[in-house]
Amino acid sequence: MTGWLPLRHLLTSRLKEFFREPEAIFWVYGFPVVLAVGLGIAFREKPPEEIRVDLAAGAPRASLQRARDALAGPPFLVSECGEAECRGRLRMGKTDIVVVPAEPIAYVFDAMRPESVLARSRVDEALQRSAGRSDPLPTADRPVTEPGSRYIDFLIPGLLGMNLMGGGLWGIGFVIVDMRVRKLLKRLVATPMRRSDFLLALIGSRLVFMLPEVALLLLAGVIFFQVAIQGSLAAVMAVSLLGAVSFAGLGLLIACRAGKIETVSGLMNLVMLPMWLLSGIFFSSERFPAALQPVIKALPLTLLNDSLRAVILEGAALPTQAGRLAGLAAWGGASFVIALVWFRWS
Repeated sequence: MTGWLPLRHLLTSRLKEFFREPEAIFWVYGFPVVLAVGLGIAFREKPPEEIRVDLAAGAPRASLQRARDALAGPPFLVSECGEAECRGRLRMGKTDIVVVPAEPIAYVFDAMRPESVLARSRVDEALQRSAGRSDPLPTADRPVTEPGSRYIDFLIPGLLGMNLMGGGLWGIGFVIVDMRVRKLLKRLVATPMRRSDFLLALIGSRLVFMLPEVALLLLAGVIFFQVAIQGSLAAVMAVSLLGAVSFAGLGLLIACRAGKIETVSGLMNLVMLPMWLLSGIFFSSERFPAALQPVIKALPLTLLNDSLRAVILEGAALPTQAGRLAGLAAWGGASFVIALVWFRWS
């Protein structure tokens, strides 16, 4: 029992210190839920957005009337103005496209704006159909709306992985350097504890904070957006636990020698930024070139996000994720061992 006493007291003190900081509670538990709800509302199911079309008034009256008839009704919102005024409205973003319904019909649009490019395609299709064009093959639109196939379903596991990464790095790395700056680590040297007790207590406290963190984010997804969790909750928690341990080890490694808050902040941003961009939080990592894929797939956040999505969205069992989980364990284990060797109190 005596051997575990330092670890128990260190863990208890870390838990008390955390809950005495209301702002820390918000950033760990409140912010991910607010972010998920905000993004979920932004990408919610909604009717197609209006396409704003300006007709240049200098064209022949018959051509203008044909264009007005072809573009009448949703999703088009048609205005008529002089060509110079229409171009000014396009430049200021007040319209998506300017149509000059002469012979030939001219489309004035910004090729760098996705909504302007889409407007060009939709307007041209409407005008061509009104002139008698027909498709040789019948088609049918089937928008995806069922839970499990929407953007919010893809987003929730990515936000969960992002939060586990941030909690592991900032929640441990920042705390260590802050204690070093305030000379608290020097005081701990005089206590009857091992270096491993201190580092394990930090990881243990991170795991305690992780449980409600995962539960709250998943609960928000289920309540607000009907996100369907296809796999078992035990598997989700197991993957999250391993991810939290892995990033806690990285947090220890980053902070093991940093002597200033500015230094550890820069190092953590250096580590996190590539994973923010490459590891598929907000969009699939498959969008990056094939040459980068081996590196991207080896990143710990990519391993975590892919495992979470496989379990949550596809109902995958843990044995099918053995390779990814082994990679996460390797990142965390190697980081902890190196941090244990390199760690300094002052």
